[in-house]
Amino acid sequence: MPRGDHSAHMANDASDVVLPALLRAARGSYAHAVRRELVAAGFDDLPRNAPFVLGGMVNQHGNPADLIRQLGVTKQAASQLVDVLVDRGYLRREADAADGRRITLAVTDRGRKAAAAVRAGVGWVDGQLAERLSADQVAGLRAGLVALCDIRDTFER
Repeated sequence: MPRGDHSAHMANDASDVVLPALLRAARGSYAHAVRRELVAAGFDDLPRNAPFVLGGMVNQHGNPADLIRQLGVTKQAASQLVDVLVDRGYLRREADAADGRRITLAVTDRGRKAAAAVRAGVGWVDGQLAERLSADQVAGLRAGLVALCDIRDTFER
């Protein structure tokens, strides 16, 4: 089977597939599940990267500036993403209570509902992993991914 055909081959025996190919093929698992949940819930107007930001803000209580920085996009792209989320009613801009010159971002009810769909998509994939892997294997997967993130960070220093 050619290495470009990752479907059934990877599910059954991935021992001869290089890790970068596995990571590339697997990276869409969460994205596809999240997108499916968002569309089913009526949130099909979210741009790319928006589920990460909304989900991070609501489900992980993340700081929007930190989440946007983690995307690794330009300031212009980040600003455009925020503008779209505000225009479509997922976020609203508010004056900072401590410093009226600063603007903060708040999640709207619509944004919270979209974040719930994000959480459902993530939960579905997590459940599939729990059915297919032991707890030790999931922990090993997590440890391997953290190690890869650490390796990436050495290039960004």
